[in-house]
Amino acid sequence: MDMLTGSCLCGAVKYRIDAPISSLTHCHCSMCRKAHGAAFASYVGVPLDAFHVTEGKDAVAAFHSSETVTRTFCRHCGANLQFVDSRETELGVAAGTLDSALGVPPQAHIFVASRADWYEIRDGLPQHHEDI
Repeated sequence: MDMLTGSCLCGAVKYRIDAPISSLTHCHCSMCRKAHGAAFASYVGVPLDAFHVTEGKDAVAAFHSSETVTRTFCRHCGANLQFVDSRETELGVAAGTLDSALGVPPQAHIFVASRADWYEIRDGLPQHHEDI
């Protein structure tokens, strides 16, 4: 497996991932929708120790959106970077920030009970009312 790389919108933050992607989830919870300004947020799951900021560590800001979740973003352009739950051994990396080709990892929609009423899921991927 080649390492994957990514960056924020303005390029101030660059990162690499040194492990295979375990999953790609499309989260429909209200916090992810608000954080991304979209119908859902797509995150790739990677082990905590496999994610490395290679440039722009000082540009990474954090927001604690709940008791256990921290979301990171670029303080210059506002691009969402990570979803980190302190109870987990993996973190979610915002899939749209990847610069490397991802391929097609296992995918699912999560928290579909909270999905935006104006968005209809039609892609045939598994749907879960909560997390998986």
